[in-house]
Amino acid sequence: MTERVTVRIDGDGVADVRLNRPDKLNALDLATFEALAESGDRLAADPAVRAVVLSGEGRSFCAGLDFANFAAMAGERGAGAGAGPSDRVRNLTADIMAREPGRITNLGQQAVHVWRELPQPVIAAVAGHALGGGLQIALGADIRIVAPDAKLSVLEIRWGLVPDMTGTAALVRLVGDDVAKELTFTGRTVGGEEAVRLGLATRTAEDPREAAMALARDIAGRSPDAIRAAKRLLNRATDGHDQAGQLLEESRALGGLRGTPNQAEAVRSYFEKRPPVFADPQS
Repeated sequence: MTERVTVRIDGDGVADVRLNRPDKLNALDLATFEALAESGDRLAADPAVRAVVLSGEGRSFCAGLDFANFAAMAGERGAGAGAGPSDRVRNLTADIMAREPGRITNLGQQAVHVWRELPQPVIAAVAGHALGGGLQIALGADIRIVAPDAKLSVLEIRWGLVPDMTGTAALVRLVGDDVAKELTFTGRTVGGEEAVRLGLATRTAEDPREAAMALARDIAGRSPDAIRAAKRLLNRATDGHDQAGQLLEESRALGGLRGTPNQAEAVRSYFEKRPPVFADPQS
C-alpha cells in the first residue's frame, strides 16, 4: 500500500506533511485517518520540530471521503475478515461513538484534532479541492493559505450527512454562526478569495505550499517556547474557557517564559542584530 501520509523534516525544523494519494485527489480512506493521527502524534513528541506545513501531493489538497474504500471495508467486516486493517480502523467503521484511548475524539475526528492539539503551529497549504472531510482537515490547522482558484465546500449535506470531523466547532469559530449554517445547509463551493473573505482561509497565494513553507520557516526562527505558549493561549481563548481563567493562564504563561534561556536569547539576538539560536523546548 502507498504510504498514505509522508513526513519530511528540514534543517530549519519545518515538517512537510503531505497527504499522499494523488491519483485519488488525496481522498480519505481509513488508512489515511490512521496515518494522519499517528503522524501528528510523532511530530508532537519531537522537540526539534518548530512548525508544520500540511498539504496534499499532486493537484488537490483533499477531495473528501473515499466512499468506495469505506464500502469495501464494510463488506470486509461483514465477511469477518480478521487480517487487514487495525483494530482502531475496524472500530471506526463499527461504531463512530467509540473514542480513541484517552481522547475526546474518534479516529476520524482525531485525524483533524491532532493538528489543533499539536504544540507547534500548523499551516495548511490548500490547492485544488478541499471538500467535506478534506476541508475539515484544513480547518484543523492554525493558518490556511489557499490558491485563488481552490474549491472548498462543506460537502456533507450532499450525502445527507453533517460535518463529523470536528468541523462544526471549527466552522462556528472561524466564520460565525450564520455563515457556518449557510455553508453547511447548502454545501455550496467557494473559491479561494471568497474563503478568505468568509474566514475559512487566512490568505491566498498562487503557490500555497511555497508560501506556507516560507511562513513556517519564519515561525521556526522564533522562540519555540513563546510560539508554543502563544498557540496554547490562543486556542484556549477560542475554546470557550472563562475570561478570568484565560487571563490567569496568560499570566502563568508569561511567568513561565520570562527569564528563560530562549527568552533571553530572543532579546540578545535582536539587539546584537544576529539570527537567534534557540534551544529545543522542554516538553
